[in-house]
Amino acid sequence: MDHSLIMKLDLSPTDAARTLLPIARASIASRLGKIHPADESPAWLREQGASFITLNLHKKLRGCIGSLQAHRPLLDDVKANAQAAAFKDPRFKPLTAAEYENIEVEISLLSALNTLTFTDETSALAQLKPHVHGVIFQYGHHRSTYLPQVWESFDDPVMFMATLKQKAGLPPNFWDATVKIHTYTVAKFKESELAG
Repeated sequence: MDHSLIMKLDLSPTDAARTLLPIARASIASRLGKIHPADESPAWLREQGASFITLNLHKKLRGCIGSLQAHRPLLDDVKANAQAAAFKDPRFKPLTAAEYENIEVEISLLSALNTLTFTDETSALAQLKPHVHGVIFQYGHHRSTYLPQVWESFDDPVMFMATLKQKAGLPPNFWDATVKIHTYTVAKFKESELAG
């Protein structure tokens, strides 16, 4: 489900947020033996969609897992990725019931992927739009991604790409003619913005 689908369904970002954020939180709650109200009835939730769920605890990352391409109904994708972000992100221990009360849930709905055409790293970097593009770096079995929100930590596209390579398990200055780069955009919703 990308922005065009939100528009096609005549769905406002606020309506999407009011539906999706409680579903993500309820999915996490269910694993902790808690109940959180969520409405799973809207028909658009059955449309295929790709989502990333980011959990923050006291404004620090506490988990982030998602799908890069739509391969199941958005409802299922959000629920599965919310549980994975809370309990299966290898960088963190599983979320505890005490932490659950203080996490902030953020959902990013991804657009379809756009494959870049370039001659070298410089021409690839020139096509990136900071704060707009999410980026997937791929070389053989090495693959990593940064959501557009990650640009907030970088002023320099070169450094952004260097750390993306490191995330994929490669040296920061690595380059090869067979590297593939895809971009995407997101529609992003977080609980604090909804509350406001």
